[in-house]
Amino acid sequence: MTFCGYLPYSGPPMVVEHEISLKFTSSPSRDSEIYDNIRTPRVPASGIPIEIVLTILEAAYFDDRGGPDIDLFRKCTLVCKAWSLHAQKLMFRRVRLRSHSAFVSFTHAVNRSSPRGRILGDSVIQMRAVLDYNQPGCLNQSSLAVAVANCPNLYELDLAQYGCVAPGKDVVGRPAQERMRRPAPSFDEHSLALLSAGPRIAALNFSNWSENNQSVLQLLEVWPSLKSLSITGTSPVLSPDVTYPPFPCALEELRLNCQREPAKEFLGWLLHRSAEEKSLRVIDLERQPSPELLDFLVEKHGEMLHSLAIPSFATHEHAHAAMRCRSLRELRTESSWSSPVICRQMPETIQHLAFGLDLNTLLNPIIDLVKTRDDLQAVTVNLWRDGHRHPQLTSLQMACAYRGVDLRLTRDVRRMRLLVVSEQSSFLL
Repeated sequence: MTFCGYLPYSGPPMVVEHEISLKFTSSPSRDSEIYDNIRTPRVPASGIPIEIVLTILEAAYFDDRGGPDIDLFRKCTLVCKAWSLHAQKLMFRRVRLRSHSAFVSFTHAVNRSSPRGRILGDSVIQMRAVLDYNQPGCLNQSSLAVAVANCPNLYELDLAQYGCVAPGKDVVGRPAQERMRRPAPSFDEHSLALLSAGPRIAALNFSNWSENNQSVLQLLEVWPSLKSLSITGTSPVLSPDVTYPPFPCALEELRLNCQREPAKEFLGWLLHRSAEEKSLRVIDLERQPSPELLDFLVEKHGEMLHSLAIPSFATHEHAHAAMRCRSLRELRTESSWSSPVICRQMPETIQHLAFGLDLNTLLNPIIDLVKTRDDLQAVTVNLWRDGHRHPQLTSLQMACAYRGVDLRLTRDVRRMRLLVVSEQSSFLL
């Protein structure tokens, strides 16, 4: 017999509703008291501190194309009075003048008779100007000189010059060499005097799309303070009937993209002081140089050269010239084919390598370079055609990841150039 037999029968179970309230309490912790006493941060009535605003605007200075974000700064000038002047200073840091009307607006803004005009004029560090004598209302030489004189802190001048032809006789659409057969006037004495009395600029980028091959020589006489020089278009020529005084500048950077290869006589005159002081650190040739020209430059300046860039190192002569530069920190080429010996003989000082890649590129020497050069910081690769399908690209990515090397891939050669130029200073310090 079980115990169940002794239990009285109570009928079916009944459901009864009950109201239960539970109250849980805990002793307050020390941390909660601290957090409760912290006041929620609020923007002060006077607004965000201007130092924070300036930091944000500096960080957002460049747009996706690598230029100043002018649209952003225009909007910032309208936010409030406290932001206006600071945003305008950033807008005027880099200016562009393409016409006489632009010059009039600019000179009105930087008029040094007013405090604001002086502030804005002092803010300009880079100026891009176009002298296009084939366009109505173009910027002229004297206006350019006045604009430069209003910017005492100007560091870099980027100047493009175009020639002029009679109406109906332009050669638009023909090869560039024919389009450059357009005359442009030389700089007059008044303009040269204004430029000479102006700021001591350190960087000159001159693009000459005219048949006047003496303009750049005139400008070189104006600024004995130059450290960086870029010449594009018409090659400068030393007149055999003129005795030129020695060029006084000890250049640190030289970039050439001339339709015809500059003569050794001109380069010898231009770089005489640089060779004496061993100051040249960067040589950037956007057109493939002859082996003789590259050998000439390396012989005079290769010992202290930090950066060398040419379109291709495919030939033994070009590769051998690069191998003689034992202080290189940066080597750049856009070609997908380079002599493999150049990577095997790369100096220990190399920090940045940039090259083009397609299915036929030999990657083994480059992978070995990544594995054996302790100072290497970055590798920039432009993918040509089916370069992304290269069977050893994954091995290159793994080698860079293992060694802590920054690998940057792009399909746009213009973006590759922008990446290289924007970060070049970090490799050359």
